[in-house]
Amino acid sequence: MAYTLPHLHTGWAVDQAILAEEEKVVVIRFGHDWDPQCMEVDDALSHIAEKIKNYAVVYLVDITEVPDFNKMYELYDPVTIMFFFRNKHMMIDLGTGNNNKIHWALTNRQELIDIVESVYRGARKGRGLVVSPKDYSTKYKY
Repeated sequence: MAYTLPHLHTGWAVDQAILAEEEKVVVIRFGHDWDPQCMEVDDALSHIAEKIKNYAVVYLVDITEVPDFNKMYELYDPVTIMFFFRNKHMMIDLGTGNNNKIHWALTNRQELIDIVESVYRGARKGRGLVVSPKDYSTKYKY
């Protein structure tokens, strides 16, 4: 289902997508299009894209095709989701210690919607760091 989401094929296109959007959160999935984890996340993102279209826009970037941001954003994981609002990187506290991005395959559609919505609400209030509606730290898994 990733074919329903727009792909960005150059570093310039990624920059323009982030710069051009003034009113919505820009959600970018960095990863490999052939990776199974990315395919799961892409499927979840394509299903929620219609539901979040009023306050967010979703793009996909293959980090092999567009390596420009790999070092800048430390894109070493198989799949990474990042958020931007009005040309500013939005950080989100997920309880994992890394507030810059989601660096695992988050495939629960409702959780993705909740996270994007909380990023949008925080961004509209001028916050640069938003607290996730769910704590993803390991302390509750044992």
